[in-house]
Amino acid sequence: MESSEIRKLFLDYFISKGHELVKSSPLIPKEDPTLLFTNAGMVQFKRVFLGEEQRPYSRATTCQKCMRAGGKHSDIENVGFTARHHTFFEMLGNFSFGDYFKREAIFFAWELLTTHFKLPKEKMWVSIYKDDNEAAEIWEREISIPKERIVRLGEKDNFWQMGDTGPCGPCSEIIIDQGEEFGCKKPDCSVGCDCDRFLELWNLVFMQFNRDEEGKLTLLPKPSIDTGMGLERITAVMQGKKTNFDTDLFEPIIAEICSTLNVKYNKDRKTDISIKVIADHIRAATFLIAEGLIPSNEGRGYVLRRIIRRAGRHIKLLGFDRIALYRFVEPVIYKLGGVYPEIVTERERTKKIIKIEEEKFLKSLEKAQEIFENIIENLTKTDSKLIPGEEIFRLYDTFGLPFDMIREMAQDSELEIDEIGFQKALNKQRERARTAQKAEEVGISEVYKILKQKAESLIFKGYNDYELETQIFAIVKNGEILNKLETGEEGEIFLFETPFYAESGGQVGDVGIILSNSAKIEVVDTKKIGGLHCHKVRVLEGTIKEGDRVFAKVNIERRKSIMRNHTATHLLHAALRAVLGEHVKQAGSLVSPDRLRFDFTHFESLNDEELKEIENIVNEKILENLPVKVENKSLDEALNEGVTALFEDKYEDIVRVVKILGFSKELCGGTHCNSTGEIGSFFIISEGSVASGIRRIEAVTGMEAYKYVENLREQLKTISSILKSAQPIKAVEKLVAELKEKQNEIEYLKEKFITQNIDDIIKQAKDIKGIKALAVKLEGVDTKSLRILSDKIREKLHPAVILLASKVDGQGILILSVSKDISNKYDAGKLLKIITQAVGGKGGGKAESAQGGCPDGESIEKALEVFYEILSVN
Repeated sequence: MESSEIRKLFLDYFISKGHELVKSSPLIPKEDPTLLFTNAGMVQFKRVFLGEEQRPYSRATTCQKCMRAGGKHSDIENVGFTARHHTFFEMLGNFSFGDYFKREAIFFAWELLTTHFKLPKEKMWVSIYKDDNEAAEIWEREISIPKERIVRLGEKDNFWQMGDTGPCGPCSEIIIDQGEEFGCKKPDCSVGCDCDRFLELWNLVFMQFNRDEEGKLTLLPKPSIDTGMGLERITAVMQGKKTNFDTDLFEPIIAEICSTLNVKYNKDRKTDISIKVIADHIRAATFLIAEGLIPSNEGRGYVLRRIIRRAGRHIKLLGFDRIALYRFVEPVIYKLGGVYPEIVTERERTKKIIKIEEEKFLKSLEKAQEIFENIIENLTKTDSKLIPGEEIFRLYDTFGLPFDMIREMAQDSELEIDEIGFQKALNKQRERARTAQKAEEVGISEVYKILKQKAESLIFKGYNDYELETQIFAIVKNGEILNKLETGEEGEIFLFETPFYAESGGQVGDVGIILSNSAKIEVVDTKKIGGLHCHKVRVLEGTIKEGDRVFAKVNIERRKSIMRNHTATHLLHAALRAVLGEHVKQAGSLVSPDRLRFDFTHFESLNDEELKEIENIVNEKILENLPVKVENKSLDEALNEGVTALFEDKYEDIVRVVKILGFSKELCGGTHCNSTGEIGSFFIISEGSVASGIRRIEAVTGMEAYKYVENLREQLKTISSILKSAQPIKAVEKLVAELKEKQNEIEYLKEKFITQNIDDIIKQAKDIKGIKALAVKLEGVDTKSLRILSDKIREKLHPAVILLASKVDGQGILILSVSKDISNKYDAGKLLKIITQAVGGKGGGKAESAQGGCPDGESIEKALEVFYEILSVN
């Protein structure tokens, strides 16, 4: 049975049992900062299990994309060395939210495995929590599994919990005995052994308790079910394969790897490890990049970078010295593109990002090799054979070299590595990462959860209304619910109906006023907390109370400016894709009254022609005064129409589509103009890089655009006045040409001046061991002139080693050159490095020429002395 058939049979079975088919959520969990990646099927239902979210169904089934790489849920180091570990994998699951419980979950799983998948009942085992007599009774008496094949295990293996507190419960794993040929052959081999004989297939979690802060367990009013079975694992069993990598899920990927790299699979263990690593990691990279992730040096981006570079290293281990990983995207798409269309859509962008990262890695390898050689050189001076942990960590962290690669490089040089020191440095970094992650984990405080439970009909009406009459639902100050706020007090107000837009999707929150018969209140910001519109307020006069009838009014001019900028971002996004290509994706935005900021994926700076074309396109669409239409429709319908969506965003089943007729279609919850003509005009004021592979454009519209142009016009008038010319550009061009001509004259005179006494300088050279050694200090000669003089001397003096020094603005400049005929014996870069280190400076370069600096005039004198000392010794 093919993996696609297994996936379909699983989902169809549970649909037939009344389960809602729910799409896989993204690998990047937007609403759960505690996770780097989605690592289980239950992640998208976490808030449902916690009672914070209601769904229109009580049973669900999914095939969930999962990633276990980075953080505490990481299998990356095991990939390739075992039959089952993966970074990316698919998790089949069925869920009950207070509907059915243990009996039904067990019966469903047993029927699917034995009746539909036709797995032999006599080979099936189960494990249960040691105290779960209910599950034991169902398995033994109702399913008829012999008692000896029901294994009771402790809390570590068979008790699941979401966190230190909250929902938890026992679990039961269904296990298949694959036979002795899969086992370790040990006489005590049994369930729980690390070998593959007793293979865990399906984990059934029975969420029936709530654990409080004291560790006490109480029964949940509505116990639930969470199950998970790895598609790769069940496919291997169904296809009779010894490893997941031998299944049809990996076959086309491995075939392409073998063909491209000219290697054979299942012939050599080391080769197989590398092939498996590459096959696994290309799946992970393909899916992560399809969700908008870019390789970087922190967080999720760092994990992606590590995955790509680890695969790149294994390509190199297979004897292939060119980039190749990007070529394996196609077989991933061939196998999984029908199930996950996003990897098809992002095909070219994915290849391009992987290709760029591979090229960077090869360059890093070259640099790392230089660093490694310096480490070896320093060790030889100390007669040590141990590479310090800090140096290993630098190679690992800065240059992206995997630890095992560094170990092999050390072994090749007959050196040992300080693994303990490396682990200490690594743990420090992980601790910093954990601290940073904890700082980002923003939970919803209890007061807002209480309000959320009470709030059944709080409505945002600001798409159509800038002002309205409404009523105070609740007042909060310093995390406490109050019944009133008085003059001078600040707090938070929640309204039954509100015209104020709450900050989200990059658009800032509204400001304005709230009036009652007894109070005047300034709204200084509007935020969304736990799904509620929270108005940050300051009472200007009077007293406001819970239940008061009020008049709420948005600052209309500010809102209109925001709307102009938001609609302009949609035009900009579409224009960027038209000019640069479909690989462009939004990577962040800020929509405020005075400007817009748009971050997008692209790999190089935009040139003037591209910026001009983008700006022209946006302004053309503004002049066309295209209507901006908003429609509410199902997510599937919107995506099928080709609407642009941010993959990492979580969308409801019914979404809001903002269309700019014939040009742009995006999912968006923001406020917009009725037509593009309302934007007025659009000007790009800056473009630059914010991270690897991420560019940023800032722009202005409306009155801010007019102010921008007016400022430029005033600057031009000032320049015209200074130059006393009605044609300032021509005047500046003429001035620049004259300055360039004068500069050339100055350079010529400087060169003539410093070289006219060259013969006198050469006379100062000393004969040391058959070479001419010359060290001279000059005053006020800049770096360029010093280098010219050095080259001129080297033409006349050889074999020679020449050090020229000059003091400029209190700092010492050093140029060291070696004539070509002795550069194999005297390396300029290494010599200057020793000299500058001796005088507290820095320097280095190539074999024939090097450049450096030292702190002051006194250190120049010392540098000259050290120069002669080194040559005399050598």
